[in-house]
Amino acid sequence: MFQLGKAIVSEEIIENDFVCNLSACKGACCIAGDAGAPLDKNEVKILEDIYPKVKPFLRKEGIDAIETQGKSIITEFGDYETPLIDGEDCAYVVFDDNKTAMCGIEVAYNQGAIDWKKPVSCHLYPIRTREYSEFTAVNYDRWEICDDACSLGKELQVPIYKFVKEALIRKFGKDWYEKLEKIASEKNEK
Repeated sequence: MFQLGKAIVSEEIIENDFVCNLSACKGACCIAGDAGAPLDKNEVKILEDIYPKVKPFLRKEGIDAIETQGKSIITEFGDYETPLIDGEDCAYVVFDDNKTAMCGIEVAYNQGAIDWKKPVSCHLYPIRTREYSEFTAVNYDRWEICDDACSLGKELQVPIYKFVKEALIRKFGKDWYEKLEKIASEKNEK
């Protein structure tokens, strides 16, 4: 671990490789697990605002879940998440012709309907952040459904922090990311 600004960063994001391999996993991270995507408090308002523009891109099951549970939910621990369909798929998930799970929010973004890509937690994956009073923890979230992404990342020699560069800049800023690159470069020289 090392400190970068107000973040405590796991060296695993520098030491491990990762490139999403959707042809292998079919977007399993959006439909596996027992919780929705973590949301920052400001993203709750964004979801409320963009929902009318995102709704036409969603599946009926997702719309039903969102309109029953809300655009976001609050967990028993007080955290915000996206709602789930029957405790499984994220309510915002859609499927392409190859049955690959995709974010309906991102589909709307890619088609120019909205100007917000998707929740930052999804954009950062496989990095997970956790806010504490004095710092933000930045960790690598290992999940066996991403084994193919690890293999592809290793084959292409793309460290996690480079794979999620755009998302890290979105979360922490360009200066922060440039400092991270410098730290990674120094660690790789050793």
